Amino acid sequence: MTNLETLDGRRDASGGYKVDISRGERIGRVSSEWFSRPNDERYLSLSELYASVKGRAERSRTRTVESAAIRVEAHRDDPENLALILPDAEAPVAPTHWSFGQLASLVSAPAAYLRQLPAPLAGINLQYGLTSHRAEQIKTLETEDGRTELRAVTGPDYGRIYDHELVAAVQKIAGNGTGDTRWKVPGTLDWSSGVYNPMVDITKDTTTLYASDRDVFLFLVDDMNPIEAGKLSDGSPDLYFRGFYCWNSEVGAKTLGIASFYLRAVCQNRNLWGVEDFQEISIRHSKYAANRFAHEAAPALTRFADSSPRPFVEGIRAARERIVAHSDDDRTDFLRKRGFSKAETARIVETVLAEEGRPPESVFDFVQGITAVARSKPQQDTRLEMEGKAKKLLERAA
Repeated sequence: MTNLETLDGRRDASGGYKVDISRGERIGRVSSEWFSRPNDERYLSLSELYASVKGRAERSRTRTVESAAIRVEAHRDDPENLALILPDAEAPVAPTHWSFGQLASLVSAPAAYLRQLPAPLAGINLQYGLTSHRAEQIKTLETEDGRTELRAVTGPDYGRIYDHELVAAVQKIAGNGTGDTRWKVPGTLDWSSGVYNPMVDITKDTTTLYASDRDVFLFLVDDMNPIEAGKLSDGSPDLYFRGFYCWNSEVGAKTLGIASFYLRAVCQNRNLWGVEDFQEISIRHSKYAANRFAHEAAPALTRFADSSPRPFVEGIRAARERIVAHSDDDRTDFLRKRGFSKAETARIVETVLAEEGRPPESVFDFVQGITAVARSKPQQDTRLEMEGKAKKLLERAA
């Protein structure tokens, strides 16, 4: 059995894998999504998610109109709601919370203040802004769902990538996302034993497939096929899994993006533990966004899914084998020359000594110590700066 083969022999009696989450980075992006999503934004399979966002797109239409030609309608007997009359529209459209904010921003009006006003008064202010605003073209996205909703107001050159296009790209490599391919909704780490169990029932509480009226977010792992990249201090294998998450907003709430990485575990709260080799690309919804998605993002996702982990494993091995410090003076010089303060240097060395039972010697030792100290930093900028230095060390060692 090689390091790149499935390590069935490493599974414990419960079918899980013993992992060391004290190493690498902790990333909370997926946990933030998991924590904030209500049940109606959680999906149990990619096919269910695709059907929802694809059906929404099929009920939608776009049009380009002059902003000054939009009419705001508010009724005294319905003081909570506004409607918009668009040129050539068959019926009034109701702005969503998001599109109302976009429309207010277009005319430099404070959306939060307008939302506090009765609808007729907010309508007067918004109408004044649209009428006095110089003639400008805007692109609308309207969806028929019982009534016609205005879901987005963007510039005419907005390069919309629909949410279902991203989901379809993921389906090409992940099937249903439930285990019919190697890519699936992740399992869960057992904190008491340090064992990561990849076999967890997919429920509303465990799923990592999300979509709202303004975005979509997906996180999948290849956690039935662990990768061994060296040994831990006790001689047991240091196991990793491949993972990726991606996101999009067809209404302009965020860019399209894909992040790929290797990780050691996912906990019940969907925090990612022991992350290494984190890579991210994003695409703004500019004029040529659809072409960039077709030629850059989607192929990058496929390449990662089909690629061999050998370069990653060899990079880790090279970092473990490259000894850069034999004494305390060597350790201090190595870190201070790379921009770490005296206090940070001492803490990094102490952290490795506490976790490994010996002071750092290899590049890999220093990388693990730096990322461990970075995790304790409350300021995000400081944490990211330290993690960036660790990543550069690892890349240069490879």
